[in-house]
Amino acid sequence: MKKIIIHTLVAAAMTAGFSACGDSFLETKFHKGQDLDQGLTSVSAVDAALNGTYDRFYDYRFVGRDAIAMGDIASDLAYWNAETGHWNEHYSFGLQESDLYLAECWAYGYKVIDGTNRILQDAGKLYDGATDAEKKTLDRDMAEAYALRGFARLYLTNIFGHQVKVNGKDFSDQPGIVITDKVVSTTEQVKRATVGESYAAIVSDLKNALTRFTAAGGDRGSQVYLGVAAVHGLLARTYLYLENWSEAAASAQAALTTSKITELAKTKADYKALYAGELTNKESIFALAINGTKNFGSASLGTVWTTYSYSPSPKLRKMYKSTDVRTAIMIRDTTKGSETMPYYRGGKFDNASKSPANSSNYMINAPEMYLIIAEAELNKDNLDASRKALLVVASRDAAIKAESDLPQTKEALYSFLKDERARELFQEGFRLWDLRRWDTSAEVYAFGAPEVKFTYTGYKISNFVYPIPVGEVNAGFGVTQTPGWSDALPKK
Repeated sequence: MKKIIIHTLVAAAMTAGFSACGDSFLETKFHKGQDLDQGLTSVSAVDAALNGTYDRFYDYRFVGRDAIAMGDIASDLAYWNAETGHWNEHYSFGLQESDLYLAECWAYGYKVIDGTNRILQDAGKLYDGATDAEKKTLDRDMAEAYALRGFARLYLTNIFGHQVKVNGKDFSDQPGIVITDKVVSTTEQVKRATVGESYAAIVSDLKNALTRFTAAGGDRGSQVYLGVAAVHGLLARTYLYLENWSEAAASAQAALTTSKITELAKTKADYKALYAGELTNKESIFALAINGTKNFGSASLGTVWTTYSYSPSPKLRKMYKSTDVRTAIMIRDTTKGSETMPYYRGGKFDNASKSPANSSNYMINAPEMYLIIAEAELNKDNLDASRKALLVVASRDAAIKAESDLPQTKEALYSFLKDERARELFQEGFRLWDLRRWDTSAEVYAFGAPEVKFTYTGYKISNFVYPIPVGEVNAGFGVTQTPGWSDALPKK
């Protein structure tokens, strides 16, 4: 972290980032960098710094690829055909503290946090002397900064910390991430907070975001900026991990109500259309502004699911019935490979046969909210309410038409819900965290298509954590390694 935050950052667009001139990230220019150490001395500078922080946030070294891929690759839902070597250390659980993906993810996560800390610090200094109109802008910018910081902290805590709750067991006292609300000087020592303290900071950030949005009179109303609905969605996700079932359900419903998303695609054509172009998913509450001119090319998340030879695992494909509309995007590329070395066209990143690099990462989506409500109500023993919410998503399978078509016992319903999260949320980066929090006896590192076997079975994956990058540990500024992290790796 220290290596990241002691250097000069870029405000106007974080060097080759997005401009603050338009209302959308899709309007891009290259700008000369600005020394943030001199402070953000105007509302326009705060606005520009916010756009630059968004740019860091959705960089492929953070949520543009790495932080999302980590949640799927090391799970039972991904299959690697060994055609390339990318991500194989994660897939095979051969991780090292020197892993580049982890180092970059940590670095860019803290670049986001440093940017938001500077924005919040300097916007606060400008606030009292600002006009009423400027205060509205500052309130909105601060709301988005709080939301970005909470979002970044949630990803970093999931990746580098133990799951906070595992089937009711509390791991709040385990090492979390570095929590700082201020700009850290070059001489300052830091230390890791606990997982519980990390989650408390996440919840605080997201609640502060909502307060500032209220003061601002609302959000931008744009899919590519964090707004009120997205923050409610993030709170729902956070409360789900905390096993705070009532707050999880309430926040998820608030996200749905605010976003006004009331229906999901129920035909193969409509479902395929969600992923047919640039920002075409009308079920999404927040998405990254990626298109044909602003994208990450071969470093995109879409490349992981195509050129890098990852695909839906045979286990996942068997979880879909032929009547499920989601099979419309589970298409094997028959122009290359074979059954024993399969290639898939990218699923949610196929982009109607255009480059997978042009496809957005849909980060907060309505189906996830319905699934959160279903799981929360189930854990509150409200089975009817659980089935009602679950049906909205499960009816993507045309064979499921009514709540009576869903399992009737709590145990069977929970098993179905877990599978439904796999079917619906694949490629969105949730599976590893789900397996950990459910304390699933995991099957990972599949090989030998089409009759796939797993290298590791019965793996107690709830204890798995990614290591802190060795460069941060060796820098000597107080960031320590997670004790025994390698002992929790699966053994042959």
